[in-house]
Amino acid sequence: MSEGSLQLQRMVLGIEYDGSHFFGWQWQAKLRSVQEVLQHALSKVANHPVTVICAGRTDTGVHALEQVVHFDTHSERTLHSWLLGGNANLPEDVRITWVKTGVGDFHARYSAIARFYRYVILNRPVKSALQPRQATWCVAPLDVGRMQQAAQFLVGNHDFSSFRSQGCQSKSPQRLLYFIEVSREMDRVIIDLSANAFLHHMVRNIAGVLMEIGKGAQPVAWTQHLLQVKDRKLGGVTASPCGLFLGGVYYPARYGLVKHPIFARLPADAKRFDGEGVV
Repeated sequence: MSEGSLQLQRMVLGIEYDGSHFFGWQWQAKLRSVQEVLQHALSKVANHPVTVICAGRTDTGVHALEQVVHFDTHSERTLHSWLLGGNANLPEDVRITWVKTGVGDFHARYSAIARFYRYVILNRPVKSALQPRQATWCVAPLDVGRMQQAAQFLVGNHDFSSFRSQGCQSKSPQRLLYFIEVSREMDRVIIDLSANAFLHHMVRNIAGVLMEIGKGAQPVAWTQHLLQVKDRKLGGVTASPCGLFLGGVYYPARYGLVKHPIFARLPADAKRFDGEGVV
């Protein structure tokens, strides 16, 4: 790609953000978005307008441990300059954590093999004063064993109609869930899950269902039943966005990006396009 005599270079960035005071990732007129502040910061460093493409859009109030984005530029800057200059122009609730040069046909969204989300539940009688928007608060004791057992019905290739928002615009409700694990760390219950892609509100709806099962309000097999009925109206309450984090994105090895350790849990067939010898 070129613009006149200037060669365009694709840059790839890792981004973390606290979504509490954003109206989601995507740019919206007159509303604060992660995309808006990031583009503004990078445009200052590039000295020309920059448009960033992300691996997966996040909703209002949703956070990211590692969002991956790319943009094209004809400005020559060192990786260090993009990192320091970008962060110097960002608000305190967004940070660029790493910068790399794009390899080949890399695309932040379309090159991804899997995405990892984490849902955090503060399970105690009292709300948090220190992190009120980084976890969903649940007073009722949650049985993590029941939640983990129920979650395993969701693993595999399924029609997730009961777990998508009614306004979801995806053409197909079919998604491949690679793994889901529910664990407890003291007073926090953590749901980790990875899929090839996610439907709108899919993780929050799964979290809402598992919380009802953990409370004992629904049987363990409720997740299996919801997959069979394919009806969102029977799927219970959508959990709060507060506890939801985009945790990481998995790309084929040829792009040279560091993989989050949690992706070691991916089954071998999920890596068939990875270029790491897995067929």
